[in-house]
Amino acid sequence: MAHPYFDAEHSAEVVLERLGPRTSARTREVMSSIVRHLHEVVKETKPTHEEWLEAIGFLTRTGQMCSDWRQEFILLSDTLGVTMLVDALNHPRGGQATEHTILGPFYVENAPRYPNGANLCLDHKGQPLQVRGRVLDLEGNPIAGATVDAWQTNEDGFYDVQQKGLQPDMNLRGVFASEASGAYWFTTVKPRYYPIPDDGPVGQLLGSMDRGPERAAHIHFIVKAPGFQPVITHVFPPDCPFLQKDAVFGVKQSLIGDFRKTDTGWSLEWDFVLERAR
Repeated sequence: MAHPYFDAEHSAEVVLERLGPRTSARTREVMSSIVRHLHEVVKETKPTHEEWLEAIGFLTRTGQMCSDWRQEFILLSDTLGVTMLVDALNHPRGGQATEHTILGPFYVENAPRYPNGANLCLDHKGQPLQVRGRVLDLEGNPIAGATVDAWQTNEDGFYDVQQKGLQPDMNLRGVFASEASGAYWFTTVKPRYYPIPDDGPVGQLLGSMDRGPERAAHIHFIVKAPGFQPVITHVFPPDCPFLQKDAVFGVKQSLIGDFRKTDTGWSLEWDFVLERAR
């Protein structure tokens, strides 16, 4: 053992030499990177003992904020861009394939299945939005029978599961199937921005960094078809003031849609392009 006793210069090596022979290769790889980078951060920033205790307290409060319906550590990962980075590394997209984004905490399985053309808005709030497009493969061929699962907040900036008893159940949620031409279409409302939960330690951290809690306005989608890789994604309106300030870094330039004003509200034409399953 080259470094059996602690010294600041070789602090990371001291820790890593304690990894036992039965440590798996992957654990050794991950922990080696974490320990080395963590020790480098401490050496670079030189926190005082009081600042170190403040950091421990922050992590403690973050854990105490977690519950069956709220995961403050995921929120922390989101606001530091880590969740989007993990997602991007695990879902690389080639060619013109629709880019992937994070699922978010408000997805609900088994949303109602509707025929194309149905209206998802059950609370009759907001500016009507006509959404239509096609599901295609990388060569531009239509994909029939693909499922297009859509969900979003209402005009007040809340998902239905956040306002039980105030919003109708399954408000602004629905699943559609693409036709032989790959076409799908439905009516919803123009999405609006909303804040992530900021009443806990993550919100305090955002405040300390002079950052806001707002998520850019978006519609969520999951698109699936047999023989193709599913895509989880968002579509964002170009006039949202928080596109470049999204609290969880969810906006990708390719996912900003062309929302157009009409006599009756708004329209969006959006094609989903899927890759073949690997």
